[in-house]
Amino acid sequence: MGLMTELESGNQALLSSVTGKYWYERLQTILPGLRETEAIGYEDRWPLVEEGLTKGSVGDLSFRRSIWNRVATMADQYNNPGVFTAFVGYEWTSMEFFIHRVVLFKDSADKAGQVLPFSQFDSDKPEDLWAYLEDYSERIGGDVFAIPHNGNLSRGHMFTLEDSNGRSLTRHYAQMRSRWEPLFEVAQEKGDSETHPSLSPTDEFADFETQEWHDPKKEKALGHEYEYARSALKLGLGQQAELGVNPFKFGMIASTDNHLSMPGSGEYSWDALKPLLNLVTAYPKLSSSGYAAVWSRENTRESIFAAMKRKETYATTGSRITVRFFGGWEYDANDVFRPNFAQIGYHKGVPMGGDLTNAPKDKAPSFLIRAVKDPDGANLDRVQVIKGWRDKTGELHEKIYDVALSDDRTVGVNGKVQPVGNTVDVNKADYINSIGDPELAVMWQDPDFDRDEQAFYYVRVLEIPTPRWTTSYMQYWKRDYPKEVPTVIQQRAYTSAIWFSPAVQQEVVMTVVEEKNR
Repeated sequence: MGLMTELESGNQALLSSVTGKYWYERLQTILPGLRETEAIGYEDRWPLVEEGLTKGSVGDLSFRRSIWNRVATMADQYNNPGVFTAFVGYEWTSMEFFIHRVVLFKDSADKAGQVLPFSQFDSDKPEDLWAYLEDYSERIGGDVFAIPHNGNLSRGHMFTLEDSNGRSLTRHYAQMRSRWEPLFEVAQEKGDSETHPSLSPTDEFADFETQEWHDPKKEKALGHEYEYARSALKLGLGQQAELGVNPFKFGMIASTDNHLSMPGSGEYSWDALKPLLNLVTAYPKLSSSGYAAVWSRENTRESIFAAMKRKETYATTGSRITVRFFGGWEYDANDVFRPNFAQIGYHKGVPMGGDLTNAPKDKAPSFLIRAVKDPDGANLDRVQVIKGWRDKTGELHEKIYDVALSDDRTVGVNGKVQPVGNTVDVNKADYINSIGDPELAVMWQDPDFDRDEQAFYYVRVLEIPTPRWTTSYMQYWKRDYPKEVPTVIQQRAYTSAIWFSPAVQQEVVMTVVEEKNR
C-alpha cells in the first residue's frame, strides 16, 4: 500500500533498496497520463514487492504502519454521517487461485489503526485471514468482515468443499466462514458470478457477462460448480445437512473493481476515459458493473455495516434498480400494493438475507416483491424468483419462476415467456423505453413447497435490452465494434436470498439473540 506514491515522491526509505532505486528511476521516464502499470511490466514490479516485504525497507513496520494510518485517517476525514459514508478497508489477495477478499472495518482509525493489514505475505489461506479478523474482534474490540469476489475466476476454489489443506470441510470451518464472510460480490468488472450456462442449462439468462480468463489446457480448474453464487448456495444446503452449519450462507452485492477510482462504472464519462482508450479497447470483455445496494435506515457506518452483516443487500450490474423482497407465512395478496408495504413486510415476515422458520403444517411461504426501474435508466422486463433446494435423498435442485412480467405478458402453457422485445439502435447506441414497465410488484407463493426440505429463494430483476458499454464506447469514439462481445445487454439485479430450514439450528437463534442484545 502506498508504494507507488511514495516512490514518486522519492521516499528515502524506499530508495535505499536497489530495486526501489531502479524503479524510482524508471518512474521518472513515464509519460504524463500513463498509469504506472502501463509503463512498468509485471516482471519489474514483483521483485520490488517481494524484496521489500521479505528483506527490504517496504517491510519495515514503521513504514507500513505510516501508510495504513494514512489510509484509515483519510477514511475518517471524509466520513460524514448522514451525507457520505467512508469505510476503512483494503483488499486481501491470494494470487494462486485468485480468491480475493475485500476487508471492511466498521471502526475508525483509533481501532483499525492498531493493526496492520493481513496480506498474502502473512498467509494466502482464507482460514488464516479469518483468524486475523477474529483476533482483531476479540483483542481490539472492533467489528470487521471480509467480502469474497472474483468467484468466476477462481478456477473452482472459491466454494470448494475442501479447506486450504485439502481436507473436507468441518463444522468449525463452516462457522468461521459464515461469520466472517456474510456477503459475496456476485458481479463486477471481471464478469458475472451468479451462474454459468453449463450449471443452469435451462436458464435462458444464465450466459450473462461470462468471463473465463484461465486456460484450461495450462491451468488446473476444479469446475464451475465451485465458482458461482447459485451453485454455492445449493452446496451450502448440502453442507448444512452434513455439518449443521451452512458455510455459504451469504448475501449479494456487486461492485466495480476497475482500479480507476471511478465509482459506478456503468456511467463512464467517455471524455474522461480518453487517456485509457487503448487500454479499454484492448479488454472489451470487461463488464461495466456494478453497484452494492444496502437497505439501511441511516447513511452511517454503524447502520450500513449492520445491514451488510444481516445480508439485507442486493447487487446490480450497473443500473440503479430498486428492489425489496420479503418472505413470510401471513402475507395478503394486496400487501405489496399498500403504501406501508415495507412496514408490513418486516412485521409479518423477514427481509432479504433472513430466515423463514416455524412453517405451518398446511401453508407454503409467500413473498412480497417490488422492483422499480432506475429513474434515469431502462424499463423492467420481468421479475424472477430463483429457488434452490435439497430433497429428501440429498439431491440439490434449482428452478426459476417468472413471477411478474411487463407489458401484460403471461407464462405460456409450455412454461415459456415471450421476449419483451428490443428497441436498441446499435448504430446510435441508443434505446427507447417504449417496452417494459417502470415498476413490477407481486405477492408470490411457492407452488412446490415441501416443509421437510431445505430451500433458499432469491430475486432476479431484468431490464429491457440496452446497449452494452462497448457499443456506446465504440460509437462515441468511432471505432469498430469488437466481435467477441454482444452489442446489447440486459442489466439486472440479484437480491440476497431468504432461507428456509425444517429444523432451526440453535446457533442461528443464538446469533439473533446476540445481535439484538448488542
